[in-house]
Amino acid sequence: MDTILGPLYTAVSWIIVQFHSLYSLVFDEDSGWAWGLSIVSLVVLIRICLIPLFVKQIKATRNMQALQPKMKAIQERYKSDKQRQSEEMMKLYKETGTNPLSSCLPILAQSPFFISLYQVLNHIAQGKTVGVIDKSLLDSARSAHIFGAPLSVKFMDSASKVEKLGATLTDVRVVTVIMIVLMSLSQFYTQRQLMTKNVDLTVKTPFMQQQKMLMYVFPVMFAVFGINFPVGVLVYWLTTNVWTLGQQMFVIRRNPTPGSIAFTQRQDRLRAKGKLKEDPAEVESKKAAEVARANRQQPKRQPKAKRQLAGTTPPAEAGKTSLEKQKPEDAKPKPKQAGGGSARSAKSGQRKGGPQRPKHPTKK
Repeated sequence: MDTILGPLYTAVSWIIVQFHSLYSLVFDEDSGWAWGLSIVSLVVLIRICLIPLFVKQIKATRNMQALQPKMKAIQERYKSDKQRQSEEMMKLYKETGTNPLSSCLPILAQSPFFISLYQVLNHIAQGKTVGVIDKSLLDSARSAHIFGAPLSVKFMDSASKVEKLGATLTDVRVVTVIMIVLMSLSQFYTQRQLMTKNVDLTVKTPFMQQQKMLMYVFPVMFAVFGINFPVGVLVYWLTTNVWTLGQQMFVIRRNPTPGSIAFTQRQDRLRAKGKLKEDPAEVESKKAAEVARANRQQPKRQPKAKRQLAGTTPPAEAGKTSLEKQKPEDAKPKPKQAGGGSARSAKSGQRKGGPQRPKHPTKK
């Protein structure tokens, strides 16, 4: 790993040293401010270089949201043919100019710098020179503290290791826990802002469910892995989360997804400033709908006494109702049976109203 990323270690360490030389003009060169602000400046420089990739990520995410209904239709249509399903998906991506990997470009591009910074700080913690950081700079970086915690220590480090760097284990763990919590909260709020404000809520797709799941998964991952990160890496990752949050707020406010809450808010702001040109027919239809909604009369709620009075019926009507419910055959007079009453007819076994059944020959 050191052989492959060796040039990148040199680049990251050189950038940190240059910023450290700049901040040493204001702060003590051995202070945590000089080294901590150097790491923050490294993050800002990397994120500025990644702005074009961030723009591609926003466009790719928006295109993926728009394609979700078509992708779901392809999956249902070619459910039993996975090869044909993959071919149709690739065809859809090619026709729309969408690359699913574009949404991961900023993270993938930032990962080598993150690994390099981790290794540089790990070398500093072990007392090893790395890149352009020589012996004098190494001693200066090892003695730098941020709120009492050395830049190169971790939450899980032993008390003896922490004491060698001139700090206490309590200070280190308090600082690391606070930074991990802030890092997780910033990641959660960033994802929540994307889900609640910059998503078309009229379209329910599996992509939205995936984003909702990531909103809870990523903060947990940061909290779990954060205890193994040096304080300097926590500074790096907290800074990049805050940068991502601010950058996302700017993009959502200026260029929101159509159909989202942020898009409606942007339209209202432009309409209030008179910068939004709307179709006259659409304006008239909206006004007519508002007038109709205002003039629509809601049914008045009757008092309980009136509702009970309306539910009762007079005795005469009640009797009439019972007579009307009587079956027609009960109201009609029963026809008389020939040759005697109905009982006699029942005993003789004769049928009512029809040809008589002949008697058996043995019977007279």
